[in-house]
Amino acid sequence: MGVDGFLPQAARCDNGGGKPSTPSSGHSSMPCVRSILLGFALGSAMAAVASAQEACKATPIGTATVAAVRDGRTLLLADGRELRLAGIEVTQEATVALRRLAGGQPLQLEKLGTDHDRYGRLVAYAFTAEGQPSVQQTLLEHGEARVSARVGDKACAEALLKAENAARTARRGLWADPNFAPLRADNLAGLGSARGHFALVEGKVLSVRVSGGTIYLNFGRRWTRDFSVLIPRRNQRSFAAAGLEPTRLEGHRIRVRGFIEQRRGPIIQADAPEQIETTD
Repeated sequence: MGVDGFLPQAARCDNGGGKPSTPSSGHSSMPCVRSILLGFALGSAMAAVASAQEACKATPIGTATVAAVRDGRTLLLADGRELRLAGIEVTQEATVALRRLAGGQPLQLEKLGTDHDRYGRLVAYAFTAEGQPSVQQTLLEHGEARVSARVGDKACAEALLKAENAARTARRGLWADPNFAPLRADNLAGLGSARGHFALVEGKVLSVRVSGGTIYLNFGRRWTRDFSVLIPRRNQRSFAAAGLEPTRLEGHRIRVRGFIEQRRGPIIQADAPEQIETTD
């Protein structure tokens, strides 16, 4: 197929006789070139808008009004339901920020996946106005929260991670406290102290090993002592679909988030691709 077959109709050039003009047709080619460039620009802009709209697809689940703020991510709604803000981890200090942001406000609610947790609480993303960032994203931008291990969708996680990274770089909110800085994968003492807690860990993947139903990302040579990330093999396809093939991470520097457990050595289990960011 020629180039003309890929052009928007408005970008195709006509010499007045129903035929595309060419530099040898006796007509100036500059209007044609400008038309082609304009057509491509418009097409690219439309594609970018469509891509942005399709990037994160949450499902609207209604509206509700905040009656009270219970903690940094829990709201009591006027209809008696309890709302847990999805996709973030917070400290107690976030309560004041959440009260200032959402206290008494009507909210638009959206869900990714299930909309209730095992305690029967509503779990959703909350918006104080249409077209505005979510409450979660605003808390992240101000350094009042961290992106959790489970967002529910890699594309939706990108906006949250971008907000978190900007706040961390600027040392806003909790990021001004060195205790919240990402732990180094070779800081075994720090990893031991963080056992049972949510944390971010950064380091270089020295080797990748597949054994049984698990993919191991090893950050040290002694896997019985050093830090590792465990990825269930059944989830490998979802990682690959998100552009993050686990078996190809050897030699790369990554940031992983989740709760630190102690097995033979400290580990984080990564069940979702949004838990891992490449940093090199």
